[in-house]
Amino acid sequence: MSATQILQEFITGIKQTSLLEFVAVISGIVSVWFSRKESIWVYPTGLINTTFYIYLSFAGSLIGEASVNLYYTIMSIYGWYLWTRKNQQQKHVLHITYSNKKEWLQEILFFAAFYVAIFGALTYLKKDFAPGAIPWADAFASATAFTAMWLMARKKVESWYWWIATNIASIPLYFIKHYVFTSVYYIILLLMAFWGLAEWKRKVHARSRFLMEEPMVP
Repeated sequence: MSATQILQEFITGIKQTSLLEFVAVISGIVSVWFSRKESIWVYPTGLINTTFYIYLSFAGSLIGEASVNLYYTIMSIYGWYLWTRKNQQQKHVLHITYSNKKEWLQEILFFAAFYVAIFGALTYLKKDFAPGAIPWADAFASATAFTAMWLMARKKVESWYWWIATNIASIPLYFIKHYVFTSVYYIILLLMAFWGLAEWKRKVHARSRFLMEEPMVP
C-alpha cells in the first residue's frame, strides 16, 4: 500500500468514525493521562473506554481485543480497589515499584500462557465465528495488554513496557480492520506510554530519595 493509499484510507476512516468510537478513544486518552499522573481517575475514565470497546471489538470481529477489554473492565475494578487501600495511618499501601527477577519471570509466563490460549482459541474460531481475526497478531496484542493491565493494577513500572508492545501491535491491527481513528488513538497511546514510563521511573527514584533522607523514628 502506497503512502497516498494510506492517507486516503485514513481520511475515509476518519469520516466513518462513529460517535461511540470517538468517545471510547477520548476516554482512553484521558485514562492514560491519569495513569501517568498516578491518579485514581485512571479507573472510572478507563471503564468508559473499555465498555465501549467491548462492543466495538465484537462488531469488528476483533474477538481477542474484545476479551482484552472485558479483562480491562474486571482489572479496573480490582486496580481501583488496590490503589485506594490505606493503612491505619490513612496512608496509601500501594506504591510504584520495579519488578524483581522472580516477578519478571512471572510476567513472561503470564504473557506466554495467555498468548498460547488466545492464539489457539482464535485459530479455532476464525473459520465460523471470527473471520476477521488474525490469530497471531490478535493474540500478541491481547496477551501483552493482559500483562500490562495486571501490572498496572499493582503499580509496577514494567507495565509501561508491556503497554508499549501492545500499542505497537495495535496500530496496524486496527488500521487494517478499518478502525482508522482507533489506530491513530494507539499512536497517541504509544507516545504517552513512553511518557508514562519516564514519569513512573521518576516517581520511584523520588520516593527512594525521600525514604533515604527521612529521619528514623525511635
